[in-house]
Amino acid sequence: MKVAFATQDLERIDAHFGWAKNIAIYDLTPEGWSLDRVEAFTGDLKEDGDEDKLAPKLDALKGVSILVVAAIGGSGAARVVAQNIHPMKVPEPEPIEGMLEKLRQVLNGTPPPWLRKVMAKGGERSFDFEEEEA
Repeated sequence: MKVAFATQDLERIDAHFGWAKNIAIYDLTPEGWSLDRVEAFTGDLKEDGDEDKLAPKLDALKGVSILVVAAIGGSGAARVVAQNIHPMKVPEPEPIEGMLEKLRQVLNGTPPPWLRKVMAKGGERSFDFEEEEA
């Protein structure tokens, strides 16, 4: 599955979706991850209520299953969700590779229902899940 990160420095999840200079997109599997591509954005990225600035970022997310950000506005989140992408917020900046490792471990365990749904939407059913007992 593809996971995108809003980042200013390409090392940490440290950016608001609308203000991010970069969106780093990784391919994540139960075995590991690799950088797929980096989408860089220029111009005035500050908070200004200009929803049109989100269009290039939303286009860059094609094929992504999860978007991890430091923050995201309500309309941005709604537009991300409308593209069947699950947004996740981190409470404070953290290394991208640390989050990738956390997600990889979840994939190798029993993913929570929301992640199973994300994986099912992407047609990625190569993981064996134990059924939850009632």
